[in-house]
Amino acid sequence: MSISSSMNAGVAGLKANATRLATISDNIANSATYGYRRAHTSFHSLVTGSGIAGQGNYAAGGVRSSTVRIVDQAGSLISTSNPTDISLSGRGFLPVTTQLGAQLQDGTAPLLLATTGSFRQDANGFLKNDFGHTLMGWPANADGSIPAFPRDSTAGLKPIQIDVNQQAFSATTEIAFGVNLPASGTLPGASTDPQQMSVEFFNSLGLPETITVTMVPTIPAAGAASNSWTISLEHSETGDGLGNYILQFDDQAGTGGTLLSVTDANNPPGTGDYDPATGKISLEIGDQQIGMFIGQYGMQGGITQKGSSFSPSGITQNGSGTGGLIGIMVDASGNLDAIYDQGFRQTLFRIPIVDVPNPNGLSSVNGQAYQVSRDSGAFFLWDAGDGPVGEMVGFALQESATDIAAELTGLIQTQRAYSSNAKVIQTVDEMFQETTNIKR
Repeated sequence: MSISSSMNAGVAGLKANATRLATISDNIANSATYGYRRAHTSFHSLVTGSGIAGQGNYAAGGVRSSTVRIVDQAGSLISTSNPTDISLSGRGFLPVTTQLGAQLQDGTAPLLLATTGSFRQDANGFLKNDFGHTLMGWPANADGSIPAFPRDSTAGLKPIQIDVNQQAFSATTEIAFGVNLPASGTLPGASTDPQQMSVEFFNSLGLPETITVTMVPTIPAAGAASNSWTISLEHSETGDGLGNYILQFDDQAGTGGTLLSVTDANNPPGTGDYDPATGKISLEIGDQQIGMFIGQYGMQGGITQKGSSFSPSGITQNGSGTGGLIGIMVDASGNLDAIYDQGFRQTLFRIPIVDVPNPNGLSSVNGQAYQVSRDSGAFFLWDAGDGPVGEMVGFALQESATDIAAELTGLIQTQRAYSSNAKVIQTVDEMFQETTNIKR
């Protein structure tokens, strides 16, 4: 009868509002939990039958509740002082694994998805958050480049482990040779004394070596300046010659002082190790390849010829001697770099960003982490800033997505609804009592 259905509807209302109260309680309890995504309860009416239209028969169906975690609504970012406090500026998740999974370095560690994390090295060098989840990434090659890994599989991901006592060096691969040669040095009667200097580089063992650079002017017998110099390169430690080049400089308005041509003095014209497109001379020192930038035709930078004084306007190289690890940090592209006390950085891992078609379909696990489910769809590993995902942000954590004001307002509404459903049950009970009293 309809009175019985009224009581059942009231009981269903109590259950539904109790569920809503549970989600509100969870949200409020986690209002200070970094990376927390709030839970939400929705109500849906149940229709068990309304009788024949116009006859006034109606049976209450009640209500049922369903809960969902709103994973795609993130909290705001706050700055911190830890370089490995990591957040995302947009869509996506950080790949992490369990404490047991961190022991697996063969690409079989289970994948969990984290919204943010304060990661620090443990006693074994694993980069873990406070809950014990270990950050995962793609390991870099020795030169810091990232190999190609599958994007729809965890086969290439490894738990990030960094040896805190490691030392490393950076062998030189590029030298920028920026000097100014005196234009007056190629005038008739000028001194034939060469300009000479040494350029340091670091070999494949991280040891310093030098290249002796000798620049000899071409002195004409009479007339205008030759604007020509011969540059000789020699390995200082071994005495091996590394090349001889004839540099011709432009004397036209606008491009005066810049390189006009570079000729390999030991090879036919048009050959040699100078590349006009890059402005570099390719040097081979044993097994080590070094690109030495001397300048491009008609462009400023590198070697120039101006005025009457010789000056090294900018000589740099990208190598460094052996240094100890002093810190690690993550850049916007997801590269995890080691920082050494010699002042250089080396990429050790790249942390991809995980994305799924339906983030709200992910399964929640402890520690503000999620697992891929049938409802979420398959995952894909993106580079930070590519596709739909955001960039990686170091020195930052993501606040809880809980809105305290909204939750407290919902708490009041839930309390009133629960009391009202209890009143329905009380009223139905009184009506049953009146029905029983008819027999008396």
